[in-house]
Amino acid sequence: MYASSEENAEMLYATHFFVPDPFLWWEFSGKSSVVLSPLEIDRGKREAKVNRVYAFEAFLEKGVKPMAVPLILAVCKKFRFKRIQVSSFFPAGIVEGVRKAGIRVEVLEGVFFSERRFKSSAEVQKIRRGVELATIGLLRGETVLKEATIRKDRKLFWGNQILTSERLRGEIDAAIVRANGLPANTIVAGGDQACDPHERGSGPLYANQAIILDIFPRDPQSGYYGDLTRTFVRGRASEPLRHLYQTVKEGKAWVMKEMRPGRSGAEMQQALGDRFKKAGYPTQKIKGRWVGFFHGIGHGLGLEVHESPRFSETDFKPGEVITVEPGIYYPGIGGVRLEDVVVVHSRGIRNLTNLPEVLELF
Repeated sequence: MYASSEENAEMLYATHFFVPDPFLWWEFSGKSSVVLSPLEIDRGKREAKVNRVYAFEAFLEKGVKPMAVPLILAVCKKFRFKRIQVSSFFPAGIVEGVRKAGIRVEVLEGVFFSERRFKSSAEVQKIRRGVELATIGLLRGETVLKEATIRKDRKLFWGNQILTSERLRGEIDAAIVRANGLPANTIVAGGDQACDPHERGSGPLYANQAIILDIFPRDPQSGYYGDLTRTFVRGRASEPLRHLYQTVKEGKAWVMKEMRPGRSGAEMQQALGDRFKKAGYPTQKIKGRWVGFFHGIGHGLGLEVHESPRFSETDFKPGEVITVEPGIYYPGIGGVRLEDVVVVHSRGIRNLTNLPEVLELF
């Protein structure tokens, strides 16, 4: 691999060592090695979870720039590698440069470390810390919404200013930073904005309409993420919105009750869609826009916010850590999404989230 471990989860998993710039890692006969720059090598010798740490000068002659292709070719020459395997994210330009020098390069599909989908007890604890950070952020968001006053035009007012998605997101993110976490693209989306699941949200927030808070911070010490979503209304929800919320809440509860080893995620995805349809919320396109339940129930969580397995692509197995986040979206009524993080064990699931589901805030 040639990548930055701050940006590439595979490299971080292999080394347990944060580096902002790309560096070289390889494994041969079960032994792993990295080549690090003078900026990183002393720290790498202390922290990197590999068998051998090399400096550039172990492979490159003085005056040769430590670029990827010359470095890889030098490593291949020293260890007599004629063929290498790289992951699908390996830079194409480097692949071509190495091939031109006569080294056979096989690009593997998928990830190097398929075992990443099954989390150890230590990894579960790291994810739990991420969930705790998300909870801290969400509680701050809930507090600000409760403190906000409602103007005659239904705009929320807080801290002598109109409360916008941007301001509330700033309060949430600041709380996470104070707790030594790293916020990442926190979603604060109200009204019809909430009907676009990945819309971050902008502009004034209003009373009596749904506001989705979706928070997925990272623990900077471990690199593992948390993920948490709640939907709030500051004030009174309309009857259609209350019904929508209750439908999602009951659907989420059904999913968590049904999850167990061997259960098909694909079948549950279909069954939940059918439940929502019977409740009056079919998934369909109206005027070119999807409405209803048009995303997956959840996804794997770990060193990436979205990683293997997808909910609908697995028959659940012990050790999988998966989000459960059904949502229904109807412009004019609002969007509702509720999300917890669970770990599959031998008899069912364990919820890593400890936060109630409350719709209306006063």
